[in-house]
Amino acid sequence: MDLKNLFSKISFDSKDKEQPSKKDAPTHWIKCPECASLMFFKEVENQNNICPKCNFHMRIGAKRRIEILTDVDSFVEYDGDLKPTYPLKFVDKKSYKKRVDEAVKKTGRTSAVVSGECTINGIPTQIVVFDFAFMGGSLGSVEGEKIVRAVNRAMENHQGLIIVSASGGARMQESTFALMQMAKTSAALKRMDKAKLPFISVLTDPTMGGVSASFAFLGDIIMAEPGALVGFAGQRVIKQTIGSDLPEGFQRAEFLLEKGSIDMVVNRNDMKKTLSDLLTMFSKTTNAS
Repeated sequence: MDLKNLFSKISFDSKDKEQPSKKDAPTHWIKCPECASLMFFKEVENQNNICPKCNFHMRIGAKRRIEILTDVDSFVEYDGDLKPTYPLKFVDKKSYKKRVDEAVKKTGRTSAVVSGECTINGIPTQIVVFDFAFMGGSLGSVEGEKIVRAVNRAMENHQGLIIVSASGGARMQESTFALMQMAKTSAALKRMDKAKLPFISVLTDPTMGGVSASFAFLGDIIMAEPGALVGFAGQRVIKQTIGSDLPEGFQRAEFLLEKGSIDMVVNRNDMKKTLSDLLTMFSKTTNAS
């Protein structure tokens, strides 16, 4: 065999073999987005995805959030079969249906909200958790319906409600249908308030747009994770609108706490105990009244 045929065969054989892409190659290291420290992934995972070097709270999914906050095997999901419809037949670069199908394939769920009942240090509670991985955690008709149903279950069972927000805002592909969820969820929480049942709102990175402008800021207690981005419009839009620079740390959890917009900033590792303490306190107050 001449050299030309030999190199041809080598080239052909190498293409035939399944080579793992660089993207798919396993990695055991995580780089912190804040301090750029390179760490073994198990070290970060054991800290609930908090950087042990600078305390930066990395984003986590709904499943992991539920594992952190609830007692082992206590969470029971409700309304997991609810999924969006497409009354507007909205299309931008892709159809709304295609975007939803892609999000379902990516996350394994049919909406940006996981809702259900659990116990937190033994206290029965209704909980709603947003997953930013599903279309940026956007608030649509299904998400609004799940929240309202969770409110109704809390009232029926005389329980508290916790909503953990991680959202870019109302879902533009549903237009007015999405915006109406702001009023719908707010009205449901007003009924809960009249029933003197506690609603604790947990703001995580990010909580923006229509979510921050509705139920996220209606909690009896509003807490946030350290460094969480919380606001309505983005910083770039605000800066262009007012024509001046924004304060240092603007729209971050610590800034909002300093200005009195939220009640507390709580480390993720302390969140479960803080929630159970608050639920216990509210329970005593409700029983006393």
